[in-house]
Amino acid sequence: MEGVALKFPPLKLFNPNFPTFALRSFSSSSSSSSCSASLPVSATAGKEADSALGTLSLGHLTRPDFPILHQKEVNGSKLVYLDNAATSQKPHQVLKALQSYYAGYNSNVHRGIHYLSAKATDQYELARKKVADFINAEESQEIVFTRNATEAINLVAYSWGISNLKPGDEVLLTVAEHHSAIVPWQLVAQRTGAVLRFVDLDENEVPEVEKLRESISRKTKLVVVHHVSNVLASFLPIKHIARWVHDVGGKILVDACQSVPHIVVDVQELDADFLVASSHKMCGPTGIGFLYAKSDILSAMPPFLGGGEMISDVFLDHSTYADPPSRFEAGTPAIGEAIGLGAAIDYLQGIGMQKIHDYETELANYLYESLSTIPNVRIYGPRPSEKVKRAALCSFNVEDVHPTDLATLLDQQHGVAIRSGHHCAQPLHRYLGVNASARASLHFYNTKDDVDDFINALSETVSFLNSFK
Repeated sequence: MEGVALKFPPLKLFNPNFPTFALRSFSSSSSSSSCSASLPVSATAGKEADSALGTLSLGHLTRPDFPILHQKEVNGSKLVYLDNAATSQKPHQVLKALQSYYAGYNSNVHRGIHYLSAKATDQYELARKKVADFINAEESQEIVFTRNATEAINLVAYSWGISNLKPGDEVLLTVAEHHSAIVPWQLVAQRTGAVLRFVDLDENEVPEVEKLRESISRKTKLVVVHHVSNVLASFLPIKHIARWVHDVGGKILVDACQSVPHIVVDVQELDADFLVASSHKMCGPTGIGFLYAKSDILSAMPPFLGGGEMISDVFLDHSTYADPPSRFEAGTPAIGEAIGLGAAIDYLQGIGMQKIHDYETELANYLYESLSTIPNVRIYGPRPSEKVKRAALCSFNVEDVHPTDLATLLDQQHGVAIRSGHHCAQPLHRYLGVNASARASLHFYNTKDDVDDFINALSETVSFLNSFK
């Protein structure tokens, strides 16, 4: 759409008067084992409805828990939210947990002996245990709360990386990594003399796993890879990669931002040394993420930030440091956000991660096949098959149409929210020979109706844009 001036209607703020649903109480005891018994109402109804209302999908059953999805006036249209790879929406149970903390026991953690501080501390540490159980960490002390996955990767880079890398050591990545998984290691390599090596894609537009295996050597001190690509929708065999790098004495860091919210992730089965994820992609609040690291590795790592909370004793000329995870949580943490993340994990476990994965696999195939019917569409990543599974997202381009034009018109004319740009993966887009792409990404509260609405809107938008040629 170079040189064509498009006129759009004035941008409208969303209508705050969306349908309100009674906040559903979500029982939370001091033991995370209660999660499976304390299902959200919608998930409980889903189990009962599977036989009586077999036509209802998981998306239809869980949508009532997400108030934001019921807006009727997004630029004059019903909201169709398909930008879940960027951030997910939040159910009532998470919103209620945040409100309960700030309205009922807002206080700092670990520092006070009064009732509010004690309750806040209990709930904060319970959230840590919930994260540990969710990914099957051996103990909750292996979980460090961070602002997001980006900070978690930087923590590993500046603590473990600076301490362990030396000139000539290699850090192995793929061209499909998120900027957050590349830039910290570029900075550390400049300081340590380590070398970054990258693995390209194969003919199916998936990182070339066999080439990655061949690239691992005694020089390889760390492999940094995604579990699920936020552009290609492809999965990497983390368990195998971990075994290969461990055979040469190296470590593996897994970017699990696009896997933890969607599939069963077991860090012990994967044998990951480090794994990071962000709350806001898993139905939790923004402003918090976590780092998992094996306890022996974490105990040997020096502090990343200095200040309160992470100390044992402070003298004028030196300080001693707390044991992990406190060593890496300097200052007042994101207490309410951690508690909200715990509520999000309760919610996800109440539904069941395998159930979410199975449903999203069906959605992924439906999205791919539906999008393939649009003329002149180029979808990036592997084609789904019985052996090849895709995540529930598609990055794509339409011939001679800029993805930002698509995303703008889909939003302003149809209320369909997708992403356009490089998705924090510029090296991958350069490798693919494009500057940007459009991306539609789904979560378990989406439905095939959402996909149909998107496809219909996309067809109209492409026809409209082509009319200017």
